[in-house]
Amino acid sequence: MKIRVECYAGYRGEQEPRAFTLGERRFEVLEILDRWLAPDHRYFKVRADDGRAFVLRHDSASAEWELAGLVGPERGPPAGDQTLH
Repeated sequence: MKIRVECYAGYRGEQEPRAFTLGERRFEVLEILDRWLAPDHRYFKVRADDGRAFVLRHDSASAEWELAGLVGPERGPPAGDQTLH
């Protein structure tokens, strides 16, 4: 699902999500919980202001963002928690 993402570009020019919009709802990113690279994408697991954790995916070639997964409330990983890819 494509989403709109507001980013912060650090001193190295790397973008980090600061807020994102799903439909009409805007979520503030309170914390980046994890990040990882894949051949064509960058992934960010973030905690939003509603307490849920989302996995956001950035396509390097098209510069588009997508919602890759919804993890749920992030209060530490529950037993057997698997990050969505």
